[in-house]
Amino acid sequence: MTLSSFRPAKITAVLSDSIAEEIGFEVGDAIVSINGTKPRDLIDYNFLCADEFLELEVLDGQGKLHQVEIEKDYDDNLGLEFETALFDGLIQCNNRCPFCFIDQQPPGKRDSLYLKDDDYRLSFLYGSYLTLTNLTEREWQRIEAMRLSPLYVSVHATEPEVRTKLLKNERAGLIKKQFKWFQERRLQIHAQVVVCPGINDGIHLERTLQDLAEFSLGEIPTILSAAVVPVGLTRFRPTEDKLIPVSQEKAQELIKQVQTLQQEFHQKFNSNFAWLADEWFLIAQEELPTESHYEDYPQIGNGVGSIRQFIKEFQEKAKQLLPEKIENKKTLTWVVGNAVEKAFQPLVKQLNNVGNLTINLAPLNSDYWGQEITVTGLLTGEDIVSKLKNRDLGDGILLPSIMLKDHDTVFLDDLSVEKVSDYLNSPIIIINSISDLIKNCC
Repeated sequence: MTLSSFRPAKITAVLSDSIAEEIGFEVGDAIVSINGTKPRDLIDYNFLCADEFLELEVLDGQGKLHQVEIEKDYDDNLGLEFETALFDGLIQCNNRCPFCFIDQQPPGKRDSLYLKDDDYRLSFLYGSYLTLTNLTEREWQRIEAMRLSPLYVSVHATEPEVRTKLLKNERAGLIKKQFKWFQERRLQIHAQVVVCPGINDGIHLERTLQDLAEFSLGEIPTILSAAVVPVGLTRFRPTEDKLIPVSQEKAQELIKQVQTLQQEFHQKFNSNFAWLADEWFLIAQEELPTESHYEDYPQIGNGVGSIRQFIKEFQEKAKQLLPEKIENKKTLTWVVGNAVEKAFQPLVKQLNNVGNLTINLAPLNSDYWGQEITVTGLLTGEDIVSKLKNRDLGDGILLPSIMLKDHDTVFLDDLSVEKVSDYLNSPIIIINSISDLIKNCC
């Protein structure tokens, strides 16, 4: 990446009572350099701002360049937020995975839905997954020099021929050599395996998890954890890629396989090491594991234990916030993906024990994506409208914010919350947390 590709870091928020507010930074200003270095991303920005004396080049909203000097304690935050974490643009994916969700979307939607993120910086900052197939020597050197660890890596298979087939990229077969590179530098990884029936399941999955476990040995384990996730398919996927959806029988079979390996890993590492995403149990129609099974939830961002944690947090908040009775009668419709219908029934029952309160759970699948079983985050505005129209929705709809783009007001199909509310002739209440859910009910 050349210097010409660097863009100033545009400021979108100045926190109150911060150094930046005191100096006079404004939204729309942009940082060009810090102590003579142009920051590529939020990682550079945080590293450079750790100095006690800063010389900043700042471009204001009118295009005028300013020199700003700041003296502060080394750990003081300036109090700035930026338009993006990547000032020099996204490093995109160079693979052609047949199960890639980006390629399983309809054309004609907003541009951001088609960006294929495979950027190690977002992996370090936010826990997004990357494949390690598109890194230049310079980026490898930066990972080492700045100790960017742990990273989150989509492995899918450790056998070179299987991984190359899945990613459709010759560089994919280097994955075990890359693990050794991390091992030699004492850098760490959280891994994930997306299981595609007939391609990387069965003996291939066992080989992959055993290989990953080998890199978990030693004083400083290279692979910290592994998540096993079912492939998610939509009706928009390319027809030439003959992928098989996960059936109930396949889910039950795979759960047994991984649970057997977990017992072996627990004896070796005193940890389950490899975890099954909640979706396996939902598809299999089996009970979720107990809370203790998930240890410290190392893969919760991958949907491993997220439902169990939600239930636990709900019970804790319910003890604090649920009254015996509310003053006026209220009926609300709580929209969720039908994948969690069984798991959420006890929560609905608990809410309905509140006098004058009626909560009707609306577990929906997605016809938009062509899925019989759907997680809440994939429901679209079109799904909600088509399945709830002409239904008595009571006094309003409880809508988890996970369905919305960046927790904004637009669904994955570009329908807005306002339009959905108009179509259904019902107010919509956006729920951002469990406390939010209970308070809006009561």
